[in-house]
Amino acid sequence: MAAEAPRVHYSHELPTTADVVIVGGGVVGCATLFFAVRAGLRAVLVERRPALATLTTPVSTGAFRLQFDNPEEIELVREGVELFDAFEERTGLTGWDLALRRQGYLFASLTEASSERARRLVVRQHDWGLTDVELLSGDEARYRFPYLSTDVLGARYRAGDGWLDPKRLARGLAAAASDARQLPGAQAGGVGVVCTGVEVIGVRSGAVETTRGEVAAPAIVLATGPFLARTAALAGLVVRLAPTRRQKLVLPDVPEVPPDAPMTIDEETAAHWRPALRGGFALWTEAGTDPSEPLDDVPATAAWAHGLLDPASDHALARVAPFWSDVWERGTTSWYGQAGQYEYTPDRRPYIGPTAVPGVYLNGGYSGHGIMTSPGGSRQVVEMIVGRLDAATHPLRPDRPMEGRELDIL
Repeated sequence: MAAEAPRVHYSHELPTTADVVIVGGGVVGCATLFFAVRAGLRAVLVERRPALATLTTPVSTGAFRLQFDNPEEIELVREGVELFDAFEERTGLTGWDLALRRQGYLFASLTEASSERARRLVVRQHDWGLTDVELLSGDEARYRFPYLSTDVLGARYRAGDGWLDPKRLARGLAAAASDARQLPGAQAGGVGVVCTGVEVIGVRSGAVETTRGEVAAPAIVLATGPFLARTAALAGLVVRLAPTRRQKLVLPDVPEVPPDAPMTIDEETAAHWRPALRGGFALWTEAGTDPSEPLDDVPATAAWAHGLLDPASDHALARVAPFWSDVWERGTTSWYGQAGQYEYTPDRRPYIGPTAVPGVYLNGGYSGHGIMTSPGGSRQVVEMIVGRLDAATHPLRPDRPMEGRELDIL
């Protein structure tokens, strides 16, 4: 008989005490639970929705890249990728497939100005130790990726970047943490409890009040994604956060998309796509989109999708890859839209660490980069809780100065 597939072990009973309560059951909350149990803590994760990873996590493309514009996030992603690569060993989940693909990230430049920006960024990345990022001429890029337009003047590329299934990542972390058996390498005493359908209605130093009772705990981690500011307000905290709609176009059967292509990005517009589902996922970050209140159901729009597919659009995918014009002209491709919210912080980097309320920590504000950076950020939050990491000097602490910097377009 085949072994039973690993699964998340849910608890119908909400414990009254814990070492740490984690509020939020997306990929960030699940990663926090995983590292808390590994650190030997009795950890309780509460999620108000009926299942884990059902809000913003599954709407992402699951992509990861080390091509960032600051060393702090590069190191967070590097730590996340190390976990992805050794997921079975680190979690003990034999046969758990993350659908990990290393097909690279290719940023294509269509102007001299963006080519020069790319060159300067690659120089800085090399200085930070990211020496496997390549700077390609237009001809070199087309030689490797023949689908590129003759208008592409140059590109930056890293073969080690890629993507995975974000929901399987989140549920795998939760399954490993909630299993009764000991996690590989975990300290004694670690226990993970997952409770869904539990809404938090109050947060104070030392306790979380929920719709199913109170849990007393010396540490509370708020990991509620776009709802982070609202959750923090329950503790009397003011958190600067701008939930902003971001959409994804799903094209499940498009034979024109090369299945071995990298994530391909228009450096000017940030319109990008990657292979998926015998077709692709496509995205574009709409400049100037106004923030809104956090939403459980974020609407997707046909006009946004047409902006990517119609070659006449100023941010059409066909600018960089002309085969998208053929897809538009053929007109038989089925597609649908998904939408979620990025939780932007003022400097587009996450809040990781303690707040002014003793025992209350933030783990959020990942600004669209949660899949790739939250494993590292979650491990660091747990290290702060157990006293192995100095929160006061952490570059991403919630009370850090928000220096002005050129913001990442993706």
